[in-house]
Amino acid sequence: MGALLLGLTGALATGCTTDGTPAPVRTTPRGARPACEVPLPAAWRAAFAAGTYRPPAGSRPVLADAGPGWTALQLSGADGRRAVLARAGEAAPRTLLRFADPVEHQLLAADFDGRRWAAFVVLEGRTLDSPWSLYGWDAATGRTRRLAHTGLPGPLPRPVVHDGTVVWAQGTGSGKATLFAAPAGGGHARAWHTGVLDTPFAAGGLVVWREAVGGGTRPAAVSAADGRPAALPGPIAALRDVRALASDGATWAWVAGESAPRLMVWRAGEARPVAAVTGSPAADGMDQLRIAGRLVVWRTPETSYALDPGSGAYTAITPAYGYAAASGTGLALAYSLGNAKAADARAVIQAVDAARLSRLPGCG
Repeated sequence: MGALLLGLTGALATGCTTDGTPAPVRTTPRGARPACEVPLPAAWRAAFAAGTYRPPAGSRPVLADAGPGWTALQLSGADGRRAVLARAGEAAPRTLLRFADPVEHQLLAADFDGRRWAAFVVLEGRTLDSPWSLYGWDAATGRTRRLAHTGLPGPLPRPVVHDGTVVWAQGTGSGKATLFAAPAGGGHARAWHTGVLDTPFAAGGLVVWREAVGGGTRPAAVSAADGRPAALPGPIAALRDVRALASDGATWAWVAGESAPRLMVWRAGEARPVAAVTGSPAADGMDQLRIAGRLVVWRTPETSYALDPGSGAYTAITPAYGYAAASGTGLALAYSLGNAKAADARAVIQAVDAARLSRLPGCG
């Protein structure tokens, strides 16, 4: 997205790709082979079906983000378009914002602490380089405040909510971006870090991102509590020029390699990373890495997958062209029944607690 993302892409292209280990890794936690693909278990299919979201009559839902017990959605209907938060145990979704332009504006990303504070981004156009606004929402009062707005190019905006504070990155010109933090209820935004950086994400008590340094990229982190520079685990600090990176603080996953991409996984306490998925359609065009409980979730141009590292197996979790959103143990799927561009197509959104899904079967 924009000049900053192009700069990161250039840095990746000029650096030498490595997975951060001394030699190519070809093992999984269960043995010497990369993980195998298995059919979607019937128990998973039933769990997804049981978590099907039923939108208000006349509304078309679009999935934006998900976490433990919550799903952030965009609902469009005769009464306009709005951002909503659907929470487990609540009969109706809570409205976060009604969009001023029900055609151009769209919900892009969101985060919620599961209790009081949510943050979400509204893209004010139909392309990813459109201006956007960041909002904070208070579940206690139902009040929404705009925290930031920009039209400058920069990393894809995706907020992190931590202990009443919202953290995000936005372009500041000259190919750079700044990591900001502000009270979720509104207030002065503090600049924590500036550089050529990618979209930050939460990893336990850290906020982590990839940053272009010296012709390549490497991961960097700050404390989510106060923005002070923080150390990464050794295998992660050693990474250079990976294409994507995700973590929940305990499990780390990234895509290494350009011509032969491979999904690497490292979990705290393990001696070294492992190449979990290599040389298959599931490794082509890997994007949107997420951690959902014990699972590693990603998207390809064809569908979305989930890896169970403990089983050494992965499976396609959506039909063709479906996608997934996840954080914590929350996992949500989105796909269309019928042609997605046809008027009679039906959007399907299903949310589950990934911790409750059974283990994937092993590879024999």
